[in-house]
Amino acid sequence: MFDYLIVGAGFAGSVLAERLASDGKKILIIDTRSHIAGNAYDHYNEAGILVHKYGPHIFHTNSRDVFEYLSNFTEWRSYEHRVLASVDGQLVPIPINLDTVNKLYGLKLTSFQVEEFFASVAEPKDYIRTSEDVVVSKVGRELYEKFFRNYTRKQWGIDPAELDKSVTARVPTRTNRDDRYFTDSYQAMPLHGYTRMFESMLSHPNIKIMLNTDYREIINVIPYGEMIYTGPVDQFFDYRYGKLPYRSLEFKHETINTPLYQPVAVVNYPNDHLYTRVTEFKYLTGQEHNKTSIVYEYPRAEGDPYYPVPRPENAEIYKQYKALADATKDVHFVGRLATYKYYNMDQVVAQALTIYNKLATRSKSNYEENGHALAVTAT
Repeated sequence: MFDYLIVGAGFAGSVLAERLASDGKKILIIDTRSHIAGNAYDHYNEAGILVHKYGPHIFHTNSRDVFEYLSNFTEWRSYEHRVLASVDGQLVPIPINLDTVNKLYGLKLTSFQVEEFFASVAEPKDYIRTSEDVVVSKVGRELYEKFFRNYTRKQWGIDPAELDKSVTARVPTRTNRDDRYFTDSYQAMPLHGYTRMFESMLSHPNIKIMLNTDYREIINVIPYGEMIYTGPVDQFFDYRYGKLPYRSLEFKHETINTPLYQPVAVVNYPNDHLYTRVTEFKYLTGQEHNKTSIVYEYPRAEGDPYYPVPRPENAEIYKQYKALADATKDVHFVGRLATYKYYNMDQVVAQALTIYNKLATRSKSNYEENGHALAVTAT
């Protein structure tokens, strides 16, 4: 008898498996894929280069608790992520900063002057509702067209004017020369890769793992107490209110017979090509090799679900599924797909740790109540 059946061996499922197992709970964690680590899975390709199978996963967080928790399972390699965008035949920094504007327009503005430049081209909005509103209100329509509109169309399959403001709000605009993609307090990569980190996390003797398995095939065969579900919430309820829209990705990996291919880890292509970006993994891993490996990302409407599509009508559908989830006894819905939220990795870890604390508190409370009842009976 397992105390918990955990569906999905990505961040949400694995963190909860490790925490609950450490409390003495018996855990069965299952995944339909042939590996653990979810979309963060990495492996050595045929050339011996460590690559991320499902595209780049860059760890960054402002949460000391999250960083310290994961530090129990990996050493870290310091890494600050930098991205260039191919615009008007040039590679310029993204997020847009002082150097971006100067290089793009052949100017020599200072930080104070570029702030005035942004103010002069911005189109103030009374109410920021869409992803287009976010960008146009900060940097104006021309930079919006050059950097954001077509990239967003490729990535999400819809125009930014139809997409919730949360998508482009994730990308800041800077008046200085800071070209880091993230400014979080903790920025690092697992020294030996994500998969090794997950292997360490799931190595507890109370954890059993089943791969290449659909949980629906075993729930009536293997006895368990409660379920932690990290898959698509609409799928769990057999699409009762229709399918929730997700965006998928197709990855085309390529090994190149040269030490390096591009000047930074990621180059975005807002306006050219069908792919959105090219990632070179050796920048992320720090691996030394006489060859290099890159991946092209092609957004797709169909395929494995990666990104919930943040639009008001989708949020309304999710509300119906959330009501079902809240009413489903002994099943806990955790993670990006199960809660239909566009979470980063650290946010998923934080959510899983929060759920664990609630379960642990409940378990302790039940134990104390039962202990008190036994004491009273004995008296």
